[in-house]
Amino acid sequence: MKILIVDDSSTMRRIIGNVVQQLGFSKDDFDEAEDGVKAWEQLGKAQYDIILTDWNMPNMNGLDLVKKVRAGGPHQKTPIIMITTEGGKMEVITALKAGVNNYIVKPFNAAVLKEKLDGVFKS
Repeated sequence: MKILIVDDSSTMRRIIGNVVQQLGFSKDDFDEAEDGVKAWEQLGKAQYDIILTDWNMPNMNGLDLVKKVRAGGPHQKTPIIMITTEGGKMEVITALKAGVNNYIVKPFNAAVLKEKLDGVFKS
């Protein structure tokens, strides 16, 4: 499985990558991008099975990335999990309406990510 991790914080990308590895994936199973613009470039070069994205990022935020992915193209149906500090009910509703498959509020642990990944791939 190929995973794209999108977060402007290199520390957060490393944490998410470590959690993904704890779940049994290797470092070769994921790529990283520091914002939506870089993620969009990556999506143009490779096929991904899932996108894990932050909401608040410079250049192109996670919500705009979700809308762009859902607008069409080869990744239109790719599952997206938003991992963010935005935990309000309205933010969750906004993200779901934009097309995310699931939502994780930071901080989180491996069990939460596993549960969300399992939920996305079983549905």
